[in-house]
Amino acid sequence: MKKFVIVSVLAIIAVFGVFLGSGGSSDLEGIDIEIFMSASCGCCRFYSDYLKSKGAGMTVNTVSNSELSEIKSSMGIPINMQSCHTLKVGNYFVEGHVPKEAIMKLIEEKPDIDGIALPGMPSGSPGMSGTRKGEFTIYSITNGKVSEFTRI
Repeated sequence: MKKFVIVSVLAIIAVFGVFLGSGGSSDLEGIDIEIFMSASCGCCRFYSDYLKSKGAGMTVNTVSNSELSEIKSSMGIPINMQSCHTLKVGNYFVEGHVPKEAIMKLIEEKPDIDGIALPGMPSGSPGMSGTRKGEFTIYSITNGKVSEFTRI
């Protein structure tokens, strides 16, 4: 009987450990992100909140800056790929309302690119109001050359 109780308690601890461990962290745990944005932009604040939410584990540092076009230019982001805010994630840039899944893919795969972008401000994308219409195409950018990175 004593052995049964011990085994049962260990099984319960294991189950709760798996349950609790699965919801509290992600592959973005410990990742530092800088978001360059205009202080007056509402959707940028919503996107920043999105990155901080849902237990993602990221540290998001907001940098309000009026020289966004200079920042984007210095990072090599083509004009047709630009949006309202730019992230610096490690050695990469992330431009626009890019879903966390694409950022996770970027960090996990570590491709030889400069960064990724979701150009414009698509309706229903993270931080944007409206209804999402289909998949988002996230582009990779290397030395100004654009190609498809992923669809989410």
